[in-house]
Amino acid sequence: MEKHYLSPLFTPQSVIVFAGQVDAPEQLPPQACMLVAALQAQTFTGLLRFLDIHSTGTLADLAQSRADLAVIALPPEDLTAALEIAGRIACKAAVIVSSGISAELAASLAKIAKREGVQLLGPNSLGLQRPQLQLNASLAGPLAHRGPLALVSQSGALASSMLDWAANNAVGFSTVVSLGPHTSVDLAHVLDFLANDAQTQSIVVYMEGISDARRFMSALRMAANAKPVVVLKAGRRPAGNEAAQTHSGAIVGSDDVFDAALRRAGAVRVRSFVELFSAAKCLASRYRPVGKRLALVTNGGGPGVLAADWINELQLELGRLSANTAETLKPLLPPLASLTDLIDLSEEADAEHFKAALDAAGKDRGVDGVLAIYSPKAGHDASAVATALAEVKKTIGKPLLSCWMGDSTVNAARGILKAAEIPSFRTPEAAVGAFGNIASFYQNQLLLQQTPPPLSTLAKPDIEGARLVIESVLAERRKVLTEMESKTLLSAFHVPVTRTILARSANEAMMIATQLGFPAVLKIDSPDISHKSDVGGVALNIMNATGVRDTYNDMMQTVQRLRPDARINGVTVQSMVRSRHGREIYIGLVTDDPFGPVIAFGAGGTMIELINDRAMELPPLNQFLARRLIERSRVAETLGEWRDNAPANIDLLEQILLRISEMVCELPQLREMDINPIIVDEHGALAVDARIVIDNAPQGVSSRVHNYNHLSILPYPAQYEQLWPMRGGGEYTVRPVQPDDAQMLQDLVQGLSKESRYFRFVSSMHELPPAMLARFTLIDYDREMALVAVHKTRTAGEDGEMLETERIIGVSRYVTNPDKSSCEFSLVVADEFAGKGLGSRLMMSIMDVARDKGLSEIEGLVLTHNPGMLKLMRSLGFTVKTFEEDADFKLVSHPL
Repeated sequence: MEKHYLSPLFTPQSVIVFAGQVDAPEQLPPQACMLVAALQAQTFTGLLRFLDIHSTGTLADLAQSRADLAVIALPPEDLTAALEIAGRIACKAAVIVSSGISAELAASLAKIAKREGVQLLGPNSLGLQRPQLQLNASLAGPLAHRGPLALVSQSGALASSMLDWAANNAVGFSTVVSLGPHTSVDLAHVLDFLANDAQTQSIVVYMEGISDARRFMSALRMAANAKPVVVLKAGRRPAGNEAAQTHSGAIVGSDDVFDAALRRAGAVRVRSFVELFSAAKCLASRYRPVGKRLALVTNGGGPGVLAADWINELQLELGRLSANTAETLKPLLPPLASLTDLIDLSEEADAEHFKAALDAAGKDRGVDGVLAIYSPKAGHDASAVATALAEVKKTIGKPLLSCWMGDSTVNAARGILKAAEIPSFRTPEAAVGAFGNIASFYQNQLLLQQTPPPLSTLAKPDIEGARLVIESVLAERRKVLTEMESKTLLSAFHVPVTRTILARSANEAMMIATQLGFPAVLKIDSPDISHKSDVGGVALNIMNATGVRDTYNDMMQTVQRLRPDARINGVTVQSMVRSRHGREIYIGLVTDDPFGPVIAFGAGGTMIELINDRAMELPPLNQFLARRLIERSRVAETLGEWRDNAPANIDLLEQILLRISEMVCELPQLREMDINPIIVDEHGALAVDARIVIDNAPQGVSSRVHNYNHLSILPYPAQYEQLWPMRGGGEYTVRPVQPDDAQMLQDLVQGLSKESRYFRFVSSMHELPPAMLARFTLIDYDREMALVAVHKTRTAGEDGEMLETERIIGVSRYVTNPDKSSCEFSLVVADEFAGKGLGSRLMMSIMDVARDKGLSEIEGLVLTHNPGMLKLMRSLGFTVKTFEEDADFKLVSHPL
C-alpha cells in the first residue's frame, strides 16, 4: 500500500499489448504498427506480451495472463472489448494509443475503466515513455535518453517536437506523458505521481486547460514543493468581460488569474516554446533556485551591457563581487579588465582568465548564479574557454549558464558545453531569461510555503450579520448590492468606510449633509447602475445646503434621462474625504472559472480601467502574501516617500487585504467586488465607495459549514486545534501540520529508536530525505491530513529568563485513496512518550477529521511483529486481517 496508485501505469513489471496480429505487420493499422515498432526497438526490463483479441486461443491465453499495464492500439470499434479484457486479466492500468475518439466513446471507456478498477491514460493520447524501464508505449518518436526531467504535454505534437529537440541537446527524461482530451488519468494525476517519483528531479508541463482547479492546484503544489515545475500554457485570453458588473470583472482576465495561481502553487510559467526549451536546458542540468542575483563574466562589453539591460527588464539583480573578492581577483585578470558592475575581462582574456573570474563569482555570497558570455576573437580558442567552464562547473555549486555568440567558429565549443550539461544560449537575452525562470521558481517557493487560516488574528468579524445582509438581498432576487449594503458588509469585517446615509428627497439630503459636515458628496443609489460616474451619478465637494438641494434635483433628472429603466432608491450622502497626501487605491474581487475567487490590488480612482494596474492573489491571505500583493502593483512605488508625500500606512492596507480575504473565505456568495477608491495616507485608510455582486453559493458549498470548497487553495484548518492533558501530568496540543514544522518533524524521526523507525517506515533510514520531508509538511488539507502532537517545555536561560521550546512528539496522518471514499493512515509516537495515551488520542483525532471529510473507512498496514501497534488498533475497534499480498503485514481497518 506504500506504492502510488499509478505505479502500475508508470512502473509496470509486466505489460500486455493489444495491437492486432503482430506477426502480420502488413495487416496492422498504421498506429498499431508504429507502436509495436516502438516497443520492440529496445528490450523492456519487465515481461512484455502481445495478444490479439480476435485470435483463436485467446481465452486460453487469458486464463493464464496477468499484467500490470495494458497498452491498446486498436480501431475504435475494438477499444471497448480490449479494455474489458484488460480488466479481466487484472490489469491495474491501461494506455489507449489512438486519435479521433469521440467524447461519447471516451466517456464509455472511462466508465468501463472505473468499473474494472483500471487507471486509464487515453484515449486520444500518444502514450507514455519511461526510459529507465526501456518502455516506449507511445507514438511520440524513439525512446528518449534517460535523464532527470519529466515532460507532461496535453499536445501530442508538442511532445514529439520536444523529444526531437532533446535528442540533439543532451536532455534526458525520466518520464514522457502525452495527455489528450477526455483522458481519465489527467494532468493532476500525473503531477501527483511525479511529485513522488524518485527518478524525476524536474518537471516541464505544456497545458491547454484544466477541469478541476482544486485538484490541479493540489497536485501542482505538491509537485512544485518537491521539485522545480515549469509550465507553458496555451489559450491566453485578453483581459476584459463585457458582462462584468464591477470594474474588477471588467479588467481582470483569466490569464492573469492563471499567473496568480501558478505563483501560489510554487511553479514557474513561461510564455513561449523557446522559453520552455530554455527552461528544459536549465532543469536538465539539475540547477536549483537560490536567488535572483546574476553575475556576468564576459570578454565583450557590448554583449555584457545587453545582458545587464535584460536583467533590469526582468526585475532581476546584477550580482556584484564583494570588495575583498574583487581585490583578490584583480591580479589574475588582464590589465584592462573591469570589475565595476559586470566582470568585463577585455578582449585579451583567455581560458585561465575566464576560469579565475568564474571561480571567484561562484564562491561570492553576493552572487546566486553566473552567466559566461563569450564573443569570438581572432587568435583566441573558444573551445579552451568552454573547457574551463566545464571544469568550474564541477565545483561552483550555483547555476552556471553560457552564451557563446557567433556560429561556425564556436560550434565545437558548444559541443563541449553540451557534454558538460552547461546550458548554452546564442543570445545574452535568452540566457538571462532562462536564469529568470530559475529565480522566479525561488520567489514562488516563498509563496507556496504560506498556508494562512481563513480568519486572521485581527478582531473577530460579524460573519452572521454579513450573511443576513446577503440573504435579504438574495430574497429580493437581487444580485448587486447598493452602496449602503456593500459598506455594511465591509463594516461587518471591520474594513474602515465613510459614514453613508441614504436620502430619498432633496430636503433629507440637506439635513443629512448638514449633520455630517461639509464639503459633502452625493451618489445615486440604484441596484441597476454599476458605474455611477458614467451617468452623472456622483457629485463631489458640495460646500453648503443649497448646493446639496440643487445637486440632488439635477442628479435625479440626469440619471432618469440617461437611464429611464433604472430603479432609483434615492441619493447617498457622505462627507468628502480630504487628505493632502492621500493616494487612491483599489481592492477588488473577481470570480474566475475555474480557479474561483481572486483578490486584486492596484491604483484606484475614476481612471481605473485606463490605468489597468492589477496585482492578484488567490485567497486566503496572510500578512506575507498581502505585502507581496501590494509590492507587485505599480502603485506601490507611490506608497513610500513619493514627491512631497509622507509614506502611506502600509500596515493598515495589509489589514484591509486580510479583512477582504476573510470575507472571501467566509462568504462563498461573493462574486465581484469593487472598493474604489480607498484613500490612504500616513494616518490611515478609508474606503470611500464600494460595489459588491453576489449570487447563491456554488453547488456543494455551504455558507454555514467550514468546507471552503469555493476556494482553489484550502485554508489552514485551525478548527482541528485541540489542547489535551497527558497521562502522568502535563499537556500537549494536537493541531494540523504546517510547512515550518519540517525541522521539528525531522528531529522526531532522528530521535526514534531503530525499531520505531522501522515500524513506521519499514526502512533503516536515519532521517527523512528532503523530498519526503517537504511532502509530509506541506500538504493539501482537502485530500490528506497530518495531525502533530506538540509538547512545550520551559527552561531557564543563562540570564535566568524562562525560555519556551516546542517539539513534535507524535504524528497521525491519513491520505485519501483513489476511490475517494476510504483513506490510509499512519502513526508514530516518540519513544519516551509511549504509553501516555498519545497514540490513542492522535488516532481518534485523525479519524474525526476523516469522518468530517465524508470518508467511510480508514485502513492501514501494520507489521506483523509490531505487537504494540496491533494492540492499540484492536483497542480502538479496528479489524485486523492477514494482508494477502505480503505476510509480513496485517491489514487493519475501521468504518467511519
